[in-house]
Amino acid sequence: MTTHIPVVDIWFDPVCPYSWITTRWLLEVRARRPIDLRWHVMSLALSHENDPDDDAHAHYLRQVGGVARVASAAAEQAGAEVLDGLYTAYGTRTFHTWGRPDPQECRAAMVEALAETGLPEHLIGAFDDPVDDPALRLSHQRAVSSVGAEAAGTPIIHLDGAAFFGPVLNSLPHGEEAVRIFEGVRLLAGFPDFFELKRTREHPPVVTAGGTS
Repeated sequence: MTTHIPVVDIWFDPVCPYSWITTRWLLEVRARRPIDLRWHVMSLALSHENDPDDDAHAHYLRQVGGVARVASAAAEQAGAEVLDGLYTAYGTRTFHTWGRPDPQECRAAMVEALAETGLPEHLIGAFDDPVDDPALRLSHQRAVSSVGAEAAGTPIIHLDGAAFFGPVLNSLPHGEEAVRIFEGVRLLAGFPDFFELKRTREHPPVVTAGGTS
């Protein structure tokens, strides 16, 4: 009897620390259980593109929106599979503490990430290019439309076709704990009438640049 391998599509904005934690969790799972992990880029800058110009959060997201544009350009040129290594190379340079990296720090980290993963250095041009990225917008809209605009944040996951925002994790689970959490999420995702599960955050998020254990 053939064992079913879960298919996990994840949409992430590279600048979002929650996306970083969730993707590291999925890599923990993949290191221990077979899963078909597929990478897609979305953009919080696009989610907030119609916010007022004086909105500080939206302004920051627009400043760092180039990170998602570069990731999208890399996927367009070299295939979506490069996002795995590119995001890891970028994130290990960026996510050391909780907070908002300076836009120029984000740009420098992406330059180094492109070099580490052997991708063309000219792709960094997308960081400063204000021209709309149709591939990124299409990927972003696919993610948002799958969960509805009112629930659309990052990350967004499709687990065996069931779409949902999250899971949002406050810290990175390791080892078999990561697998148990995955199986719990998979169980809930498999029930079509499951809608929402949320609780109060009891401590500040913990984000580190570490990979799988």
